[in-house]
Amino acid sequence: MPSLHPRPHHGRNRSAAAVRGVHADLVKSGLRHAPPFPASLLAAYAKCALPLAHAHQLFDETPHRDPALYSALLSALSRSPSPSPALVLPLFRRMLYVDLVPPDHFILASVVNACARLGSLRLGKQSHAQFVLSPFSGDAVVKSSLIDMYSKCGAPDDARKVFDTITVKNHVIWTAMVSGYASNARNLEALELFERMPERDLFTWTALISGFIQSGDCFGGVKLFEDMRGDGVRIDDAFIISSAIGGASHLAALSAGKQLHGLGARLGYESSMIVGNALVDMYAKCSDICSARAVFEGIVTRDVISWTTMVIGEARHGRAKEALSLYDRMVLGGVKPNEATFVGLLYACSHAGLVQKGRELFDSMIKDYGIKPSLQHYTCLLDLLSRSGYLSEAEDIITSMPYQPDEATWAALLSACKKHGNAHMSVRIADHLLRLKPREPSTYILLSNTYAVNGKWGCVAQVRRSIAEMEIRKEPGYSWIELGKECFLFRAGEAPHDMRDEILRLLDELMMEMKKRGYAPDTSFVMHDLEEHEKEQQLFMHSERLAVASGLLKSVPGTVIRVVKNLRVCGDCHTVLKLISDITHRQIVVRDANRFHHFEGGICSCHDFW
Repeated sequence: MPSLHPRPHHGRNRSAAAVRGVHADLVKSGLRHAPPFPASLLAAYAKCALPLAHAHQLFDETPHRDPALYSALLSALSRSPSPSPALVLPLFRRMLYVDLVPPDHFILASVVNACARLGSLRLGKQSHAQFVLSPFSGDAVVKSSLIDMYSKCGAPDDARKVFDTITVKNHVIWTAMVSGYASNARNLEALELFERMPERDLFTWTALISGFIQSGDCFGGVKLFEDMRGDGVRIDDAFIISSAIGGASHLAALSAGKQLHGLGARLGYESSMIVGNALVDMYAKCSDICSARAVFEGIVTRDVISWTTMVIGEARHGRAKEALSLYDRMVLGGVKPNEATFVGLLYACSHAGLVQKGRELFDSMIKDYGIKPSLQHYTCLLDLLSRSGYLSEAEDIITSMPYQPDEATWAALLSACKKHGNAHMSVRIADHLLRLKPREPSTYILLSNTYAVNGKWGCVAQVRRSIAEMEIRKEPGYSWIELGKECFLFRAGEAPHDMRDEILRLLDELMMEMKKRGYAPDTSFVMHDLEEHEKEQQLFMHSERLAVASGLLKSVPGTVIRVVKNLRVCGDCHTVLKLISDITHRQIVVRDANRFHHFEGGICSCHDFW
């Protein structure tokens, strides 16, 4: 089932101090080991989110460990932010084989919940076996936990087997199974079961909708939210609103996102942190970074997710100065950054050429916050160095970092070598990358262009043979644009019949003006073996150009044209969109697979390197 985000607990620190005080009093009075105090203290430690080490120490010091004590510690472990099999499994074995404590239904439910948090199917099945052999094998609460565990471990069919053994199913059990199907992208089964439920409330709708969105069916999730509203279900929790907003953000559906923003405001959730965080993410992903910032500034209480979401949004829109300024405010406000925060910061530095600042942040992440850099952090640092011309340093990091560099890492370095005109290094990196047998079509375009620039025509032919032998097919490109309440999808090479003549006429007129300004189509971005004029025609019909043309024809003059593309914008289209923004005096924002491009006055926010 979806775990609802907890509301801020302003008294948590005071509660923790009170628990420590009670513990101290029990030590002084000599009653700390007398039942039921140890188990009660452990439960209190868990609720106040005190360090698990304290709970373990109390557990180890207790001479008589009974089921209540084990249940309390296992419950604390299952609630911890990062439970570990290294903690849960030994404790379970110690209970069974050292202290000879027979597990009751409370203990079994706690163990199963911990397995769900861990995503450990193996340990979950062991717990299930213990449950079947126990006197409590018919307990519905444990069965409900098993359904949840199997679902979260990616085994919805096993969850259904448990579900079918329950004779009298309560509302929680039905909801757990619906959520299990939905969160594992088994949407038809989820809907079928949902329709059979004796009663449906907000919690059930939340499980279904959030499951659809988490499994990638954002359109279905948003549509279900509309159906729920049509059923008149009363919304008295912020989580369902934030889930629906999350679906709109992944769809880049700005109009739907704005409607959900209005609904949240009417329901009194405008200043809610969970809804605010979702709105910041939605506006940033829907190309409206100014609205994202306005919502962020209106959030009353911000957590690390609030700050990080805004930092990443500013970074992806090429606003490095704003991202770094936010980070300074965040630290001064006492909020500790996390791994994702530093990914955003390094990305911002990379696209602004702030080499020294990026190095400082990378070092600070390790020294000041104890965060171990991931491959993504190293990739961002490499991107920063290579973009700025520090090619040898970038290569040194690739060969010395504690991760195996992937195709994207080598391709980024090769692209930088090509940009900075380092012919010798370009060929050497290209040879290495080709030996890795890359899978991405864009990598082969880069390889072919690199070899061609350096006159290595034999290698160009080899790249072409590799493409043919591996049957690499480029994913079809498509773009979409919202115009009013409608959304228009454009596929590469296809213009809708009702607008075809208008779109092609406008593109022809723009092409004539662009050529007057010195534009020449760069046909190296076409992979197919075609005549030159056919390659030019393929570029002419790229989906983002069709979408932008429709925006110019149908949108209100002077408004921003916002386009979303499923692939990376090719270099030729990038040049064309810069020119169109200058010719038409319109701002064009394109969200591609990598980042946002803000075209205005013939300039792009990415400074021609993305």
